Amino acid sequence: MAETHKKGLNAELVINDLNNCCKGESACIKCQKTACVIGYAKECMKEYQREPKKIVPEGTKNIPVLDYKTFDEETLETAIAHILKECKDCKEDHVEDCIINVIRNCYEIGFLGEIQPYEGNSLQYLMHLETAFPNKAALVAEAYRNMK
Repeated sequence: MAETHKKGLNAELVINDLNNCCKGESACIKCQKTACVIGYAKECMKEYQREPKKIVPEGTKNIPVLDYKTFDEETLETAIAHILKECKDCKEDHVEDCIINVIRNCYEIGFLGEIQPYEGNSLQYLMHLETAFPNKAALVAEAYRNMK
């Protein structure tokens, strides 16, 4: 049987964030579904809701990294902070195709333009962002600290 997250995943929170990030058909004319980073993440979450598995088969490989749409930065900052709080800080047990990692990678493309390295620790990740994207990292870190 597939491994589930030890503490679970707040799917409602993640889906709400994805819906907030989605530009909708009014901005995109027609939904691009899995050709859009947010659409791809939504599909991953739909599958997670059907069968809550920790791993998305070939999840990172299938992220549409060439999606160059612009998204609301404040919404993405909040979404990244939320997904970091959902992370189980698995450290050496981190796997790239973890549902949380895949969703975070989708947010990163929308917010930073590219996937960032992640080694299974949220604070270490925030320190990396601070070095690579100091202006944007401060906003994500602030949102992360303000989460309950």
